[in-house]
Amino acid sequence: MTSISATKNMVAFVVKGYPRLSESFIAQEIVALERKGLAILIVSLRHPTDPAIHPINQEVKATVLYLPEYLYQEPLRVLRAWTHARHSPSYKATRNMWLEDLRRDRSANRIRRFGQAMVLGCELMGKVRHLHAHFLHTPASVARYASALMGIPWSCSAHAKDIWTTPMWEKRQKLAECAWITTCTQANVSHLHEIAENHDIIKLNYHGLDLQRFPPPNRPRPPRDGHHSRDPTIILSVGRAVDKKGYDDLLRALSRLPPDRQWQFVHIGDGDLLPALKRLGQELQIASRIRWLGALPQQKVLVWYRRADIFALACRVSVNGDRDGLPNVLLEALSQQLAVLSTKVSGIPELIDHGEHGVLVPERDIKALTRALERLIGDPDLRMRLGEAGSIRVREKFSLDAHINGIAAQFGIQSVSTT
Repeated sequence: MTSISATKNMVAFVVKGYPRLSESFIAQEIVALERKGLAILIVSLRHPTDPAIHPINQEVKATVLYLPEYLYQEPLRVLRAWTHARHSPSYKATRNMWLEDLRRDRSANRIRRFGQAMVLGCELMGKVRHLHAHFLHTPASVARYASALMGIPWSCSAHAKDIWTTPMWEKRQKLAECAWITTCTQANVSHLHEIAENHDIIKLNYHGLDLQRFPPPNRPRPPRDGHHSRDPTIILSVGRAVDKKGYDDLLRALSRLPPDRQWQFVHIGDGDLLPALKRLGQELQIASRIRWLGALPQQKVLVWYRRADIFALACRVSVNGDRDGLPNVLLEALSQQLAVLSTKVSGIPELIDHGEHGVLVPERDIKALTRALERLIGDPDLRMRLGEAGSIRVREKFSLDAHINGIAAQFGIQSVSTT
């Protein structure tokens, strides 16, 4: 059995993978809750694959328990867990719960979730008091099965894809059985209210931004106006190259800008669509104006927030329903007084009032994107005004301290400063 130092007062955070560059908000939350006194154990369904980690991950005190990523890779560990589980008085009911789900979702992933839950239950029985899943899909399934085996409550933080791509029957089950659920946008809350019988279990808690990690820039940006080839206006975007980020829309909008506009587009992030996007840049004849930097740790991303003139993220709802909630990169960009251009999708209008804290256009509207880009590229005064207002908005309404107390309260922790 894996040796884990845990106590009965601990909460196990079940995550899909840890650490991940794209999920710094989870590490930020864990550190803030640890500072408030919550004892946390991280349970990861997958091993890390990113080439680097954020500095925030180095501040996490929690031990990490990695479950078998694929059951066949650790057969003895899985067999030991099954032997332990089948002698539990709760095993039959939990197995029947899982079999009912399997009848609706006949997938290897569904089998893997139950196997991981048995390992979790075997190795943590009596060592934690509560299970908390980050994401409503796979991590919540593992937490739900393990909760039934262990006889302890479970809760969930729901975010974006996990809400909008999980089948309705499964969301309804999980909302009926979890102790409470927190989510990061009012748009998400409204959707979950349509499903849940008990609205009281659903809590709104924006991720918030740790402002100590994102202090305001110490010098003004140069007034680039897109008229000087040696000093082009820099347009930055940070995000995974996946459909819901709308990067093909953004590239097409950039290609339609007047030829005399001088700009450079910088993308930070990885993702399956990167090769296709690079080919699209070639086809649109704008590849020479694009820099693809790949995934970067937070401190290097911060350098680019301060170097750029515009932050652009053309979010959209994918065909399968997947969409962003409230991308943390928008909070980060605004904290650096960077003018933001995005779309009216999901929770983004909860952060940005169009024309006041940034510019919002309809999703998939390439013409509107082009017009907004052209205006922002050529108007440094407008960018400065929007950036300053956006920074104030984040600091007044979306700081980490403003929202972490709500999550801490759910774990029974009284409000104290995270600093």
